[in-house]
Order: sequence, then structure tokens, then C-alpha cells
Amino acid sequence: MLNDILSRLDELYPEMIELRREFHAEPELSYEEVHTPAKIAEYLRNIGIDVRTEVGGRGVVGTLVGGKPGKTVALRADFDALPIQEETGLPFASKHPGKMHACGHDGHTATLLVLAKVLAERKADVEGTIVFIHQFAEELAPGGAIAMVNDGCLDGVDRIFGTHLWTPIPKGKVGYSYDRLMAAADKFDINITGFGGHGAMPHQTVDAVIVGSAVSLALQQVVSRNVDPLEPAVVTIASFHAGGAFNVVSEVANLSGTVRTFSKTVQEQIIKRMEDVIKGVCDAYGASYEFHYSKGYPAVINHPEATEWLKQSSESFFDSANVYEVPPVMGGEDFSYYLQKVPGAFFFTGAGNEQEGITYPHHHPKFTIDEESMLIAAKHLGAVALYALAELNAATEAVK
Repeated sequence: MLNDILSRLDELYPEMIELRREFHAEPELSYEEVHTPAKIAEYLRNIGIDVRTEVGGRGVVGTLVGGKPGKTVALRADFDALPIQEETGLPFASKHPGKMHACGHDGHTATLLVLAKVLAERKADVEGTIVFIHQFAEELAPGGAIAMVNDGCLDGVDRIFGTHLWTPIPKGKVGYSYDRLMAAADKFDINITGFGGHGAMPHQTVDAVIVGSAVSLALQQVVSRNVDPLEPAVVTIASFHAGGAFNVVSEVANLSGTVRTFSKTVQEQIIKRMEDVIKGVCDAYGASYEFHYSKGYPAVINHPEATEWLKQSSESFFDSANVYEVPPVMGGEDFSYYLQKVPGAFFFTGAGNEQEGITYPHHHPKFTIDEESMLIAAKHLGAVALYALAELNAATEAVK
């Protein structure tokens, strides 16, 4: 059956490309998705899949009940875009200024839709149920995943799998992790208030630029001197705003940035240490501060058994040299919420191609993917879905 599905995916690859390009040309930002979920729902209905819309807000869930009884496996794709002005020059580039699919979500959606079509054609042979989760608002916290989970998208689901088309990995390769894959992604804001004055009389002021600079430098030591070197962690100041006129000492400085961790213990340690440092620096300079810390998506922590199924299913039909374990990355993903609810695995499907110049990082104005990565992703997702159903069903029979 799987060989037939893989061959059929090859046949429908042109349709996958067409869908991806349609989504790419019509991007919709997080929490603003209207036409994209409508198109997804229409496609799923047309191939005979039961559809539930407005799940958690703007999500779409399709359910394929196989012709044979069995367990339930879910597959997930996301479909929101980013507030970026596209600079790819592609003939199917975004038609909407300041909006762009710069992370591959258009490809994720096309991948899962065509895979659903192929599986629906073989519905009679499917032993169990496959749920297709199309998620909104992955790019903007609190994100669509938690809302969809709370609205029941995982009810009755035994395992879940998902993939991210990933340009740092060459096309043709698949990267998995048995445990940590992507980090918790938090945000912080620091508002510093000094005492402004004339630029020619700095001794009469408390310069917020100087205080902010000192805070920024001091925070760089939180990870290097407070966190266990064996624990991955990042503290980044990404924005610093202060001042106006050339001859005025700034009274206010605003800093913002992100913290990335895998361990909740390290996360709490960093939060406390950051406030200690900010307070200490501001006290030393005679300034006051406000520190706002927002916890974002939890870390993506895969389940070993589900990851092993992914590895075995992929190696059964693909060159094992192209299926390999990858180190964790510090980017964030709200797929973590699904994994907190149901065992499963998230993995990277290589989408880069240096020879074709497809090397720009995610969230870059010139970002794109090697479209063949979608076909590869569909094959791996299809393989692991059927493999997982077989393993779950066999375990149920063994218990009987």
C-alpha cells in the first residue's frame, strides 16, 4: 500500500507545486487568516474528508476514517505568513505588500493537502483514522496550537507527527531528534528611566543610554556565567531605542529581546538572574526600571518511541544515510503544545539547495524553498502515519 501511495504522490507533485504557489501569492498574517482556511476546507471536502472549521479560532481539521478499524494518528501543518516585504522576485511572489510566506508554511499546507488526497483515495485500506490538522497563527504567540488543542483537535488522537521544511538542511535529508528539538521562545521588555537634560551638562543627568548600554552588556554574562555550560540557553537584546535630539541626554531607554531555553529550571534561573542584574545596574546609576517577561511557546520535546517509528519508517523506504539525528536548534515552534497532550514527533525536512541559491534563512525577505522538499515531506509523513497505525494496532491486538 505504501509503495502505491509514494508513487501516487509523485504523480500529484505538480498539483502540490501549484497549491504552494497559490498560497504563497496570497499570504495572510497570524490571526488574520480568512481565505487560506476557507481554501483548505474546500479542498478537503472535495476529496471526501470530513471537515471541521473555526477550530480554536481559524483552524481547520480534516478527519479520514479508514475502511478498517484501528487507532488514530494526526498530522499537522501551519498556514500563516509573516509581516515581511518579499524580495525573492519569484513569478508567484506575494501580491500583498508587507506580507510574505517567509518560513515555508505555504509548503507545509500544500504538502499535507496532497497527502490527504492520496490517503483518501486509499481510504478502504487505511487501518484506523488519520486526522489532518491545519493550524493558524504559528508565528505569533500565544499561537494557534494551544487554542486548537483546547478546542478538541486532539480528542481521540493516539499519536501526532509534523515536519518543518528547513533550509539549513539540504533537500533530500531528514533530521530527527529523540528528545529536544526546538527551544522555548520567550520575550522580554526593559524600560529604563533616568533623568534627562542638556547634552552639554551630562553631570546633571542620569543618562538612560548609558544605563541601557550597561544593562545590555551585563545581561550577556547571564548565560556564560550563571547557566550550566551543558544546558543550551540564549539571551539576546534585539532592540534598543532611546534618545531624539542630538543635544539632549535621553531620560528613557527601551530594550527588548528573547530568551531561549529547554529546561524549565534554567528558564526560571535566567528570569531571576536577569532582574537581579537589571536592578543592580539601575541602582548603581540612579535609574529606575520596569521588567516585563512573557513566556512563549514551550520547548519541542519529542517522544522517543514515536521518533523511533519515524526513523524506522523513513529508513524502510529511503536511503538511511539521508535520515539522521540532528542537534537541537534554538528556534521556537508551538508544535510543543501538541506534544504535551499526545505522544509524537516533530522533524525537519531539508529544503535548502546551495546550487540553486536556496540558502536564505527563514524569515528573510529572499527566503524560499526547494519545492521538491514538499514531495519528500509528504512521503515521510505518509510513511510514519501508516507505520504508527500499524504499530498501535498491533499493540492493541497483542493485549487482546
